[in-house]
Amino acid sequence: MSTVGVPTEKSKDFATSSKRLLRQLAPERWKVVLIGVLAVGSVSLLVAGPKVLGHATNVLYDGIIRRFQGGPGIDFGELHLTLWIAVGLYAIGYLLAYGQAWLVAGVVQRTMHRMRGEVEDKLNAMPLGYIDGQPRGDLLSRVTNDIDNVAQSMQQSISQLLTGLLTIVGVLIMMLTISWQLALIAIVTVPLSIWTMKTIAGRARDKFIAQWRHTGMLNAQVEETFTGHAIVKAFGRQHEAQARFDATNDELYEAAFSAQFISGCVQPSTVLLSSLNYVAVAVVGGLKVANGSLGLGDVQAFIQYSRQFTMPLTQTASMMNVLQSGIASAERVFELLDAPEQVADPAADPDAPPIRGAVEFQHVSFRYREDTPLIDDLSLTVQPGQTVAIVGPTGAGKTTLVNLIMRFYELNGGRILLDGRDTSTMTRHELRSEIGMVLQDTWLFSGTIRENLRYGNLDATDEEILEAAKACYVDRFVHSLPHGYDTVLDDEGTAVSAGEKQLLTIARAFLGDPAILILDEATSSVDTRTEVLIQRAMNRLRGGRTSFVIAHRLSTIRDADTILVMDNGAIVEQGSHQELLMRHGAYYELYNAQFAGAATDVS
Repeated sequence: MSTVGVPTEKSKDFATSSKRLLRQLAPERWKVVLIGVLAVGSVSLLVAGPKVLGHATNVLYDGIIRRFQGGPGIDFGELHLTLWIAVGLYAIGYLLAYGQAWLVAGVVQRTMHRMRGEVEDKLNAMPLGYIDGQPRGDLLSRVTNDIDNVAQSMQQSISQLLTGLLTIVGVLIMMLTISWQLALIAIVTVPLSIWTMKTIAGRARDKFIAQWRHTGMLNAQVEETFTGHAIVKAFGRQHEAQARFDATNDELYEAAFSAQFISGCVQPSTVLLSSLNYVAVAVVGGLKVANGSLGLGDVQAFIQYSRQFTMPLTQTASMMNVLQSGIASAERVFELLDAPEQVADPAADPDAPPIRGAVEFQHVSFRYREDTPLIDDLSLTVQPGQTVAIVGPTGAGKTTLVNLIMRFYELNGGRILLDGRDTSTMTRHELRSEIGMVLQDTWLFSGTIRENLRYGNLDATDEEILEAAKACYVDRFVHSLPHGYDTVLDDEGTAVSAGEKQLLTIARAFLGDPAILILDEATSSVDTRTEVLIQRAMNRLRGGRTSFVIAHRLSTIRDADTILVMDNGAIVEQGSHQELLMRHGAYYELYNAQFAGAATDVS
């Protein structure tokens, strides 16, 4: 079986997770009932088949005996009728089984469809802090591979477990009607088979845990290496990456071999017990035929029943690893669904006035971790239309400040006001619809350039898109592409350069016509000439808008109305470019280190 995407940890509570997974079938309850009805009908007819064929054998056997004794011989009329009845039973039984399989496929896939929808809704309702705190590969695995694994497990287990249980009950009843002594011999193998499966499965569990853990490690290494493929090659670390891969791959091989070998021993063991049971039934049944206490057809039917009796146990044994991994996957999905959601939005205010862009921080405190303070008692007032530049060393809290404006995180203390309204009393949609954000890491989805630009305003016309593109100097390079605005980009935007991708994201933000602009190192990936063009575009288009600009290149924020110098989550200086230079403080040191100090450092 494929090991890609299998759970990276074992189920903590198999029974509880199984019950919860079954509760996911509640919307399909009537179809599940119909599946049960079809299963009962199918199993009943298929179980009755050997009994009817046994009667046909008795008709042949009795006819042959009568012929040797000078009697009328075989009653072909009764034989033909019996065979047609057997054909009808098997035909109808298999039709019911096909109908059951069709319903099971629909029930499972609709359940997985709903579960995927629940996971998508959950991800949209989660705070950004949770998403940032999870390994991306593991989160993607829960959303995709784990749900697929649950679907595969349910598809197999629902049919096999239900049909197997009914087959065991039905076959046992039929065996008792033929011979209780032979039935007792067949029943003896059941506890032995169960004990064998439980013992081997218990030994295999630890091996599966190791297999899943090493699989997760290997997937993480592959994702990490491929994501940074250019860096690995640039530093010549291919051999080290290959060595790490080989080591983890070897560990996965050892764990997977042991897990699959041990779990694979279950089926041969149960087959061995089944074969011993077959031999015992054949010997005892033959003796009964010899002494005339049982018909040959009855022994034939019983041997078929003994096979049918042990088959469900063998099938269950063969799918134990699938069932275990399916429940473990379900538990991982449930852990995601049970994760805490972001604070619910308040009711929208239909009479709220238009946003002008006045932003005020009142004694704001925030920390990502409870034991690690970041921002404490920060106060700040920004008037509508002002441009505020935020500078400072890495980790000073610059990006965190604008993330709090967007309400990506909830405050630990204080409040943020937008036009005098506490942002926590606004819906997130109302707040964020008035904010345009351009990040240092550009993001473009697979689609045309026109579609990527319209993402900033889904109601924008082609004329408005063209106007924004021209204002942000996107129109210049788009016309050099083969299909212009209809050029299709992949999710990495490989059809355009890094600087052009940044221009596209800026044009997308401006197209939304927000009251507030947030530019987080928006010019970091462009050349000097393009940077000048972007600065001109921003100066022209941010008129009347409140702008927050995070920049490391201090040359880009000289004309800002206010420059905030942050360090360790606090504003240590505030003023215009000239005012801060004259103070000879932190900004002065940053400025000289970036410009005046460069030549000195080189020399």
